[in-house]
Amino acid sequence: MKPHAVVIPYPLQGHIIPAVHLAVNLAGRGFAVTFVNTETIHHQTSLASGSSRDDIFSGARESGLDIRYELVSDGLPVAFDRSLNHDQFMFALLHVLSAHVDELVRRIVAKADPPVTCLVADTFFVWPSTIAKKVGVPYVSFWTEPALIFTLYYHMDLLIKNGHFASEENRKDTITYIPGVPAIESTELMSYLQETNTSSVVHQIIFKAFEEAKEADYILCNTVQELESDTISILQSTKPFYAVGPIFPRGFARSTVATSLWAESDCSQWLDSKPATSVLYISFGSYAHVSKRDLKEIAYGVLKSEVNFIWVLRPDVVSSDEAEPLPRGFLEESRGRGMVVPWCCQIEVLSHPSAGGFLTHCGWNSILESVWCGVPMLCFPLLTDQFTNQKLLVRDWRIGVAIGEINSLSREKVSEKIVSLMRGVEGDEARKEVEEVRRVMESALTPDGSSQKNFDQFVVDIMKHSHKRGSH
Repeated sequence: MKPHAVVIPYPLQGHIIPAVHLAVNLAGRGFAVTFVNTETIHHQTSLASGSSRDDIFSGARESGLDIRYELVSDGLPVAFDRSLNHDQFMFALLHVLSAHVDELVRRIVAKADPPVTCLVADTFFVWPSTIAKKVGVPYVSFWTEPALIFTLYYHMDLLIKNGHFASEENRKDTITYIPGVPAIESTELMSYLQETNTSSVVHQIIFKAFEEAKEADYILCNTVQELESDTISILQSTKPFYAVGPIFPRGFARSTVATSLWAESDCSQWLDSKPATSVLYISFGSYAHVSKRDLKEIAYGVLKSEVNFIWVLRPDVVSSDEAEPLPRGFLEESRGRGMVVPWCCQIEVLSHPSAGGFLTHCGWNSILESVWCGVPMLCFPLLTDQFTNQKLLVRDWRIGVAIGEINSLSREKVSEKIVSLMRGVEGDEARKEVEEVRRVMESALTPDGSSQKNFDQFVVDIMKHSHKRGSH
């Protein structure tokens, strides 16, 4: 009988993209998949793609994949501004969403044909293990960030015990006691683990989510075994942990399934008019906010560097209340060599021959896409995992260059780093290293590669699990 996975992504852009491609991947291996989006995410995706289709997977189904689509309320009205009211949104995810998911999953399990084999849910949810146990299926935890970050969250108790986290004054010395992590600085921890007060709604989510993750039957991780081998082999000694990344749309082309929450501008003609590797792509992702001060320093740094650039500037990048985030006169002064758009198809820009560098907030999807395209990075992490990702890029793999810290950027330094990456020795070095990392990534996805084998092994293991269950 065919296996059936219920896949539930976290309702943020950076989590939805890999979850959609994971669902397509599973369906491509003969799974029936029921994909569960929140009503709001569905609404935003439909608006962005200009499609009135009730189902983002209808195209995938036409090509023969068995993917069903369900919607669930996150507990807030669809029109509610989640970007502006972050804590209320997180509160709903912590306390309200679980009841809606519980009800929906029970309904799916009761009538599913074929029967549900497993629940694949984002690790950051606070309910998956509990709900999976209730309906009697295994919980597959889907981790959309590097294994390094999973390990640090998994061992929060050690950080607390040693006084590096959640103490009145966190220790600042190097951390050397986390299994599978030789050494990490306290400033390289995720932003939430650098705080002393842990009463926030996000901390409550993290603590609860990792209690649930410790109960997971399997963990799928969007990383590559060879890039984090020490960390992963230690994790594998505690849990079935599969590195199956990078999880991209087939052929690394524009996704056939709508995943973007904003309408995408087409930059291809403009890019065609620019010389090879001459364009700096700038984007701070779909979620994090940048202070007006830092945005101004970056803008003046970009002007001073005189490089060609495409800058993706979300309307709410400073805040939903801030209509004009760029300094006055910026657009006039950069006309011809710069293009500012609200959103674009990132993989189309990065894979264009004229892309030569990426000034990024260090979100994990952005990093994987940039490496895949052989584009070195300038790093300006803003929150959560981005500080830890920067460590991987700058210190471990040497494919990125840090441009400075939040609230202390200077336009001189920004300009100098841009020039050095785009036209200097630093850029040449990073470009050489990024080619190496890219080769590792590409080979992981070949039929004999580690990610492919790990995915195959996961499918074998989940099938065994369901046969065992079926024979009871």
